[in-house]
Amino acid sequence: MQVIGSPVEMTTWTKQQAARKKKIALVPTMGFFHEGHLSLMRMARAHAGRVVVSLFVNPIQFGPDEDLSTYPRDFDRDCGLAEKEGVDILFAPAAKDMFPEGFQTSISIGKITGHLCGAQRPGHFDGVATVVTKLFHITGADCAIFGEKDYQQLAVIRRMVADLNMDIEIIGHPIVRENDGLAMSSRNTYLDATGRETALCLSRAIALARSKAAEGITDTARLAVLVSEFILSFPGTAIDYASFVDCRTLEPAAQVDSNTLLVLAVKINNRVRLIDNGMVIGRSSCG
Repeated sequence: MQVIGSPVEMTTWTKQQAARKKKIALVPTMGFFHEGHLSLMRMARAHAGRVVVSLFVNPIQFGPDEDLSTYPRDFDRDCGLAEKEGVDILFAPAAKDMFPEGFQTSISIGKITGHLCGAQRPGHFDGVATVVTKLFHITGADCAIFGEKDYQQLAVIRRMVADLNMDIEIIGHPIVRENDGLAMSSRNTYLDATGRETALCLSRAIALARSKAAEGITDTARLAVLVSEFILSFPGTAIDYASFVDCRTLEPAAQVDSNTLLVLAVKINNRVRLIDNGMVIGRSSCG
């Protein structure tokens, strides 16, 4: 595996692969790899002859009171894990190279960012869209793999690619969970033993919604109350949102149907913000 830090060097490698007619799959990450990240790398390998993993903690997607300075990092460990997965290139640029002095261009996404995480984190998705656009251009990727845990992010990227006629395939990977159901996340490392147990409220709330829908409760307002009461029964929880939406548009759903997705953002111990989601009936993903 080769580690590249320079965007110019990365683009040079990309052009070499294009000349050899090698397909490139990109896995954009912020590092501190877990099994979820590694699963994305494996899916990337199944779709292309060359796999590029970007490792960049993107400063422009963090708000002023968020965890940019404390976001977990372990570069050497990440290099070892990526190499074991057969990654060809680990692209790990410095912030000054991605956003040089005088940088002032950004991508702004409209309606789809107006609620859920977009409402809770103003400017977040503009930062995501901007850095992802740069990564697409720098790496010359033919396809890119994103996890479905951050479902709104995946929807935003798909919207951007369609709207701007970007010649890249966006592939979603199902959520990877711990044995007890907790969705894997780099931020899980912030949790102490008590918080770790409390965090199970997210996946269990999705299971509750599915159970109640199977019993015939399809009014999402009623389900939202049941889900919220359940989450708040766990000590130290605060709900940013617990919303039932159409998985294709992310617009609110009034009644549960085969396209209804429950999306959650919950703070554990008033500190660690975790997200999760799940289809309410019929299928495992929107697909």
